[in-house]
Amino acid sequence: MYAVIKTGGKQYRVSAGQKLKIEQIPADIGQEISLDQVLSVGEGESLKVGTPLVDGAVVTATVLAQGRHPKIKIFKMRRRKGYRKTQGHRQNYTEVLIEAVNA
Repeated sequence: MYAVIKTGGKQYRVSAGQKLKIEQIPADIGQEISLDQVLSVGEGESLKVGTPLVDGAVVTATVLAQGRHPKIKIFKMRRRKGYRKTQGHRQNYTEVLIEAVNA
């Protein structure tokens, strides 16, 4: 069984036993969370699509880690103007283990 969930402004296709890095959620390591914004649920040939959410569907997950992605470098330059600007950014994430998909 799999589900399409929405969290942090992004959509993910998840199934039980899958590890996933999502946008940061304020939760402690080891805490169980429920993701209730389920857009669709499928198993085999059957697919249930919500309008916009599936009623009563919940995905439960356990928080494994809180961390930061590798640094990306932003470099801006205007040729022949002497303008150069360098900036870096590291996005925070929460790593979760999908425990169950309940429809």
